[in-house]
Amino acid sequence: MESPYMWNYADQYEYCRRSQTGQMPPLIITCAITGGGAGKEINPNIPEFAEEQAKSTLEAYKAGAASVHIHARDETGAVTSTDPERFRVINKKVREMCPDIIIGNTTGLSPWEPRDNAVKILEAGPEMCSLNCGPMHAYYLSKKREAPLRGRDKDVQRDDIMVIPYSDVERIATAALAKGIKPEMELYNPSHFWNVQRLIGKNLLKKPYWMQIIMGPGFEFPTIQGMAHMVECVPADAMFSVIGVGSHQLTLAVMSIILGGHVRVGFEDNIYYKKGEMAKSNAQLVERIVRIAKELGREIATPAKAREMIGLSQTPSKY
Repeated sequence: MESPYMWNYADQYEYCRRSQTGQMPPLIITCAITGGGAGKEINPNIPEFAEEQAKSTLEAYKAGAASVHIHARDETGAVTSTDPERFRVINKKVREMCPDIIIGNTTGLSPWEPRDNAVKILEAGPEMCSLNCGPMHAYYLSKKREAPLRGRDKDVQRDDIMVIPYSDVERIATAALAKGIKPEMELYNPSHFWNVQRLIGKNLLKKPYWMQIIMGPGFEFPTIQGMAHMVECVPADAMFSVIGVGSHQLTLAVMSIILGGHVRVGFEDNIYYKKGEMAKSNAQLVERIVRIAKELGREIATPAKAREMIGLSQTPSKY
């Protein structure tokens, strides 16, 4: 039976039919509440520790987010942690506050982190996990943290290559499949779709597949042409969501809404509300997307609807 939530996104006739008849799927909004790098040293509103991450998730959930993407941080709050117990603590607090939100954990690591640690994160029991599908260039500045912040006493310029061979992609996908965790396939350029096809060919992914298209400096060009090409690469039996990095978050999110895709917003990907104005909260970024989506005729997916669409259990995870 044909799913009402996905189609061949390169089929312009089908797009027109759906657009003209109001048959675009409900919009799934994911909120990436905090990343593993940028913190309060550049925007004091970024949540770092478990309690504030859970509170920020609750605000985003009330604003319309159906899913949350979580990074744990070390004891200073300055850098990412791969300790599954830290993730489990955050997951538990989030579940207590948001009874049915979809809980996702990262498996992304710093370039210098042992790859085995990515698999260990899955011990925290998320319902979804990010899965980087290939190598990328990591070039960014980590700013000094002034007291009372801890963890970095000077600016640190990062210029690294994230080495992600197919063997690591397969290893994480295999572990996620065994634990019943749905991978979010993180795709930074069209070549990464080759690894998605390899996983599908080895039956390491369950339908419907979830593609997370990431665009911005250092990745696929954040343009209409770049978006069109990435969307054309989405395989059959898949839905896609879009992450716009930095100043591209809003424009790319709107493009995805128009194309029938889904969106991720939040402090991990962007710390500004508009040029020169820091975002006050993750909820503020979610609220804007909800307003725009409604104006464009897209219903907002509840967590229950998002679970149905993505193929997750209607019984939320417990911790």
